[in-house]
Amino acid sequence: MRSVSDRVRAAGRASRQRARTYFIVAVQAGLAAALAWLVARELLGNPEPTFAPAAAVGVIAASLGGRTRRTVELVIGVILGIVVGDALLYVLGTGPWQTGVIVFLAVAAAVLVRGTGALVTQAGGTAVLVATLTPVSPDLELPRTVNALVGGGIGLLVVLVLAPLNPLRTVRRAADPALDTFARQMTASAEALARGDVRVADAVLERMRAAETDLSRVSEVVGAAAEVVRFSPVRWRQRRVLAAYQRGAEHLDRAFRNSRSLVRRVGTTLRDDEPVPPELPAAVERFGSSVRLLHREFLAAREPVEARDRVLQAVRYAGAAYRKDLGFSGAIVVSQLRTAANDVLRATGVPPDEARRLVRRAAEAR
Repeated sequence: MRSVSDRVRAAGRASRQRARTYFIVAVQAGLAAALAWLVARELLGNPEPTFAPAAAVGVIAASLGGRTRRTVELVIGVILGIVVGDALLYVLGTGPWQTGVIVFLAVAAAVLVRGTGALVTQAGGTAVLVATLTPVSPDLELPRTVNALVGGGIGLLVVLVLAPLNPLRTVRRAADPALDTFARQMTASAEALARGDVRVADAVLERMRAAETDLSRVSEVVGAAAEVVRFSPVRWRQRRVLAAYQRGAEHLDRAFRNSRSLVRRVGTTLRDDEPVPPELPAAVERFGSSVRLLHREFLAAREPVEARDRVLQAVRYAGAAYRKDLGFSGAIVVSQLRTAANDVLRATGVPPDEARRLVRRAAEAR
């Protein structure tokens, strides 16, 4: 029951954090839809502007880090659907089987140009409209293309200029709980090792599995923030901090996955009653604190010197533990910690060869 209660509370916290992170998306979508309708109807005189707000919302609702790409795909998909649909409509005529053939070939063409879901969807949807509505509503092609351009352009205008994300605040909201969970679970794993409590180690592993989506969301949010600071003039001053986070996000995700394997071996070490020298839990605890330090130094726009020192300190403790009487699983814990430490060093901006050299030298230090 306690485990179920913990999961329910964790799910509630995750939902609240996600709502706070993505609330701005709802604001952007409403603003973009209204502006796209006004531009298409009032400025361009389009009597049927429905697709313009739909296209704008499609851009807003796209993957947070790929809205520029999504806009290009949306417009290309519409144009491709019109070209294929018009050509086949002229050859085949109209009817149910003709509609099926037109849509099939439009989607196939989109796939052949290596289109993603957005491009394929727009190509197929536009082909349907061309095949079914052109006989009763001629001259449909130009308004739909204009609407696609208006909607995509308004969507980008809103997300990059009128109501852009606050990159640092958005990243902090996503990264704070995720990296704090990462660091806290490493601390809890170290305590499990020190006390010989296998139940605590198993609980840590479950919590880390549940937290994987939070770490994945950090990468998504960092990508969105990087897109904003790249194209939004009002956010250019934050490029340096976001660049550091963007470089580190992939390596931190890899460090988390390696740490989860480490925790699994901690449980095996305790179940098999293998020896646990005091240096081993000390190494795991210092590794966790290096993650917390790295996050703080990123947000402060400082060179992550303290995080590097702390993670190498963890490797030194692990090396000292390895030179003592360790069992099979204990030795794997040391190996996994060294791998995760390399990932953290890479996240701080250390080149791959230098990171491996630093880890190897720290492991051999006496």
